[in-house]
Amino acid sequence: MRRRMVWIVGLVLLAVSGVGQAAEAPVATIGPSGDTVDLSRRLGDQIVVDHLPLYRAGDVRYFSAGVGLDERAATYPPFSLKLVFTAGGKPFLTGVSVTIKPAKGGAAVTVPADQVDGPWLFVDLPPGVYDLTAVHRDREQGVKGIKIDAGKRKELQIRWPEGRGLAKALPAE
Repeated sequence: MRRRMVWIVGLVLLAVSGVGQAAEAPVATIGPSGDTVDLSRRLGDQIVVDHLPLYRAGDVRYFSAGVGLDERAATYPPFSLKLVFTAGGKPFLTGVSVTIKPAKGGAAVTVPADQVDGPWLFVDLPPGVYDLTAVHRDREQGVKGIKIDAGKRKELQIRWPEGRGLAKALPAE
């Protein structure tokens, strides 16, 4: 009887203290300066903000994310295109250069590899149809006819085969 009472008191204390509550997912917003994406998360009773660089190519904004659990769990601004870079379907890739061209002609958006420091690339493209070229370690992948609709996010996974030296198995422990 005493043991049952201790368990009941313990559960009540957990519920009252909030330990049993689920943690809030981090939220990313465009920073006040417009030059960053601010990723806010709760750490204990404090709010911690990480700043991801927000780049521009002409009128198109883009940023890279997806490093670590906080970035993967976050809710991001509604950019129209999200690219996910992988090798063999599992290992995430960074350092991918990307060129996006309107299918009917016009200025291309070029994202240098050094600005892609996470496996996700969010690009805020206007509605239209685009052709994409992504390069990682001199290996190219292309996608043609990507249709971007107003108010919707298109997500594409760009994969390189594992067997080409882009990703290697981790040593056994």
